[in-house]
Amino acid sequence: MWMEYCMVGRGHVVLADFNGTSTNASVIARQMLENMAEGDTDNHASFSRDRYLFHVKRTDGLTLLCMADDALGRRIPFAFLEDIHQRFVKTYGRAIHSAPAYAMNDEFSRVLSQQMDHNSNDPNADRLNRSKDEMGKRILIKFWTGVTTSLELPVDKTATLQGNTIRFRKQARMLNPKGFSFCSFLNNASVLTLCCRVAMVLIIYRVLALFCRGLLLPSCLK
Repeated sequence: MWMEYCMVGRGHVVLADFNGTSTNASVIARQMLENMAEGDTDNHASFSRDRYLFHVKRTDGLTLLCMADDALGRRIPFAFLEDIHQRFVKTYGRAIHSAPAYAMNDEFSRVLSQQMDHNSNDPNADRLNRSKDEMGKRILIKFWTGVTTSLELPVDKTATLQGNTIRFRKQARMLNPKGFSFCSFLNNASVLTLCCRVAMVLIIYRVLALFCRGLLLPSCLK
């Protein structure tokens, strides 16, 4: 699937979304939603992360966002977001201005899934998007040639945790270059104590063997 995540929100509130992958795209989308200024309305933006692009359309108090493979380009995702915007407003009307978080998710997530699949896999989708009115073409072409913004956000939490672990180990080596630790000290002390006890037993046995005239202590056992 070329288009892998889509969300419809109002302000900082997510009203509906659909994630077609196992990535944490929804987490990144919420972070982006929270970091957008309230005054930024009726605009388009695109943010890059690895081989993915997060496309954002803000209009009529709504924020529409989708994550797509960068090979899909920008024209199709923005035509997709415009289509989703029209469907959402037509379906819910004034309710979109006061609905709580995820109020439309049960119903509209299915619409998002279907339209994402359609725009990703239907060969006719691009030709249909090309037939949008001239105003739409001017907006999309302007966006296509003008957007250079990139957004660095954590995508792989596992990689971050692994990096923290590696840094911790390096710091531990710097503080303890010889590999000394309290646990290893205790282990070494236990081994040393055991060796001392065995040595003491052997010494006592040797002394007894001398006095008792033999290894089997014959004179002492009579």
